[in-house]
Amino acid sequence: MEDLENAVAHFTLNTDLRIPNQNQLLANYPNPFNPETWIPFELSQDTEMTVTIYDVEGKRIRQLELGMVTAGRYTTADQAAYWDGKSETGEPVVSGAYFYQLQAGDYTETRKMVILK
Repeated sequence: MEDLENAVAHFTLNTDLRIPNQNQLLANYPNPFNPETWIPFELSQDTEMTVTIYDVEGKRIRQLELGMVTAGRYTTADQAAYWDGKSETGEPVVSGAYFYQLQAGDYTETRKMVILK
């Protein structure tokens, strides 16, 4: 009982738990990658979301339909969008530069990534 009387609770709010002020597409990792990569992002509000992969000529290679995603930070491998380096037909893509574009409501942002085999 004496231990409980002297116990002190310490609580710190983890900054990762707070909802971001704005949507943001972050750098994929690893980059360059082979054969898979994760695409982290932050959402300020719940929204329908897709990530689309394009080649350097602007041809759509793959579309990742993530559906309704709740506001928050998706920055770890178990939370971020995942691309296995394959096309819509399941074929592995060739080495080179690609672009990934996040579409979340009215927000759109594009970044560059490289696959090296």
